[in-house]
Amino acid sequence: MALAEVCGINSFINLKNSKENEESCRDVEFDNFSNNMALAMPPYSNPSAFLGQLAQGTDEHGKNLKIQFEHGTTTLGFMYQGGIILAVDSRATGGSYIGSQGVEKVIRINDFLLGTMAGGAADCVYWDRVLAKQCRMYELRNRSRISVAAASKLISNMVYNYKGMGLSIGMMLAGWDKKGPGLYYVDSEGTRTAGKVFSVGSGSVFAYGVLDSGYRWDLKDEEAFELGRRAIYHATHRDAYSGGIVRVFQMKSTGFVHISNQDSKDLHYAYAEEKKQNK
Repeated sequence: MALAEVCGINSFINLKNSKENEESCRDVEFDNFSNNMALAMPPYSNPSAFLGQLAQGTDEHGKNLKIQFEHGTTTLGFMYQGGIILAVDSRATGGSYIGSQGVEKVIRINDFLLGTMAGGAADCVYWDRVLAKQCRMYELRNRSRISVAAASKLISNMVYNYKGMGLSIGMMLAGWDKKGPGLYYVDSEGTRTAGKVFSVGSGSVFAYGVLDSGYRWDLKDEEAFELGRRAIYHATHRDAYSGGIVRVFQMKSTGFVHISNQDSKDLHYAYAEEKKQNK
C-alpha cells in the first residue's frame, strides 16, 4: 500500500473498504491465510441453511431442495504374504455425469506409504496433501519415517475436527514400517480401523463379493494382482459410478511398486473370452 500512496493511485482508485464493507467483513476470519493447515469457515452463522437457499428451486411444498452430493468410486486393499495390494478405478462423477476417466486415486505420500481416495475428490486430495506434508515434517524432525499407525491417527484427528461440516472422505492408508505392513481405513467421521481386507466406495459391495470368494493369506504375487484387478473390474461392471482405468499397486518392504494400468473395457473382453474358453 505504501507504493500505491507514493504513486498517488489513491487519488483516482479507492483501495480501501468502505465503512459498510468493513463492518460486513469484520467478523469474517480467513484462517487459511495465517494458517494453511486450517480451513476458513463460511461467513454465515448457519452454513447449511444458507446453502439450502442455493439449491435448484423448491419442492411442491415450497421448501428448499437439499443439495444432492452424489459421488462414486471403488477402491480396495488387502494384506497377504507378499505385502499389501491396493487396487482402484479412475472414474470421477458429478451426479449422473462422468467428470473424468483418468483420476489418480492412489496418492503417493512417501515411498513407504500410500493412500487411496473415495468420496469428495477435492476433500481427499487436499487432506492427503496435508498428511504428506505432516509425514515429511515428522521425518525431518525425528530422522525416521512415520509409522503407518501414527499416520492414520494423524489424518483421523485432523478430519475429526471438521466432523459434521460436510467433508466426504473414505480413505485407506497402506504402508510398511518397522513393525511390518499396515493397512488402515479412515473416514471423515473420525473412524480409524486396522484390518486385512477393505473396500471403500459405491462399488465396494461388488468388490467384496469377489474378494470374499478369492482372498486367502497365502496368495502368490500374480494371484494377488489378478484378484485385486478382477474385483475392481466387477465393481465397474455393476456400479455406474465406477469405471475407467483399473490401477494396481503393491506395497513391499522395499517400498511401493506400481503393477499395472488396464482399461476396464479391455478387461471386460478378456474375461468374457476366458469365460467362453472355460465352458
